[in-house]
Amino acid sequence: MDVVYIGLGSNLAEPAEQLRQAIDALGQLPSSQGLEVSALYSSESLSPGQPPYTNAVARFETDLAPLALLDALQAIENGQGRVRAERWGPRTLDLDVLLFGDRVIDEPRLTVPHYQMHVRAFVLYPLAEVAPADLRLADGRL
Repeated sequence: MDVVYIGLGSNLAEPAEQLRQAIDALGQLPSSQGLEVSALYSSESLSPGQPPYTNAVARFETDLAPLALLDALQAIENGQGRVRAERWGPRTLDLDVLLFGDRVIDEPRLTVPHYQMHVRAFVLYPLAEVAPADLRLADGRL
C-alpha cells in the first residue's frame, strides 16, 4: 500500500460542511485504510475577489493506482457539486493528490508532488499535522 496525502479545500456552500462530507467519502474509498485528517484551516483565496477557503489535509494508505485514486476523488468532487467553469475559480470542493508514496508522477491528468505545495501555507500547516516530521519530497524539498 502507498501512503497518500490529499489536500482538501472549499470556499462555497458551507465550506466546513463540504470538507466534513468529503472526509466521510474518503473514509469509504475502496482498497484504502487508516484515514487521518488535520484540523480545518482558513486561508485567503489566491484569486482576488473570492471568499476565503477552508482547507485540510488527509493521509491514508491505498492500493488504488494513481489515476484510479484521481478518478475517485473527482467523483467525490462532482457528487458535492463541483463545477469546473473557470481555472482557479471558486469551488464547493477541491481534492488534490499532494503526495503518492515516494512517486514522482508527470502525466497529463496528474502531477505529483502537487504543483507548488511546498510554498503554500494552506497545504503545509495541515500537512504537518498528519505527516511524519521527516517527510521529504522526492527532490528533497519540504
